[in-house]
Amino acid sequence: MPELPEVETVRRGLEPAMAGARIARAEIRRDGLRWPFPPRLAERLTGARVERLRRRSKYILADLDTGETMLLHLGMSGRIVVSGVGAPRMPGHFHHAHPAPERHDHVVLDMETGARVTFNDARRFGVLDLVATAAVEAHPLLAALGPEPLGNEFSAAHLVARFRGRRSPAKALLMDQRIVAGLGNIYVCEALFRAGIHPARPAGRIGPARLERLARAVREVLQEAIEAGGSSLRDYRQADGELGYFQHAFRVYDCAGLPCATPGCPGLVRRIVQSGRSTHYCPRCQR
Repeated sequence: MPELPEVETVRRGLEPAMAGARIARAEIRRDGLRWPFPPRLAERLTGARVERLRRRSKYILADLDTGETMLLHLGMSGRIVVSGVGAPRMPGHFHHAHPAPERHDHVVLDMETGARVTFNDARRFGVLDLVATAAVEAHPLLAALGPEPLGNEFSAAHLVARFRGRRSPAKALLMDQRIVAGLGNIYVCEALFRAGIHPARPAGRIGPARLERLARAVREVLQEAIEAGGSSLRDYRQADGELGYFQHAFRVYDCAGLPCATPGCPGLVRRIVQSGRSTHYCPRCQR
């Protein structure tokens, strides 16, 4: 499932095609994905201008001039692909410079600029909803989310407060979206490695100085991953169809059996399973 860096990369890729542009035509090719689409979706989207694109956790939010916000989640295998950006547009024609439709292209937005935005989701675990912009933060998918890890509300002090007295493993709490929004398996493993914290260590037994390192590591890993276009392991692609390449910079994730990336460390990366998810770490560096 795409994590925060992948979703932020897609959002940035959508901006040239969507921000400030009007949706000339919306084509809805099925009744829903994980859940049914809202009623009259094509009618409500057609003619609307996208005023801005933003991200909350792993969700993309497109604020429309109609007073509604389109909420998108890529699910397990979803892709949002942009085509035709910068291509000359023939009046009344929307198929110039666009690839042939694919079987799992479920939502197609033709922008007034001639660009096309296609939501493709083979496994149909994605989400598309429309909600009043003024009430979007109260949407059931967003209401309980914790602070953004790249925002001002996320800090070592926040981790100290939320980890205090907790026996749960540090990794489990970092992946709890109520504590930090948008973190997933890959980047939690990478951040814990950089901070030198064992993923199974009880969260309440990590001191403030180490939590300061952890908060800094979370930010650094996410920022580096965004600059690299995210990590492409299975289905993920950027909005232009290109692969992300942060997977080539992994220090522990998916590196089981390989030497530790820390210079001089004789340890080998290990893999354990926590809450049904693979965890990778160095038993020498992380305590």
